[in-house]
Amino acid sequence: MKCNVGPIDRLLRVIAGLIIAIIGVVFDSWWGILGIPLIATGLFRVCLLYIPFNISTAKKEDQ
Repeated sequence: MKCNVGPIDRLLRVIAGLIIAIIGVVFDSWWGILGIPLIATGLFRVCLLYIPFNISTAKKEDQ
């Protein structure tokens, strides 16, 4: 798959995912699981929700 997550988007996704996951662990809530997809899309640089809408925050040379 083509990379469609740019560097700033990637950083924000990983940070937000970690915060959500940590809050879920601290408050002993299953809502922390919602941080996993954010971390995964940041690490793999592909957002499946961007594909149908043809959105890309990556630079042309990164794709």
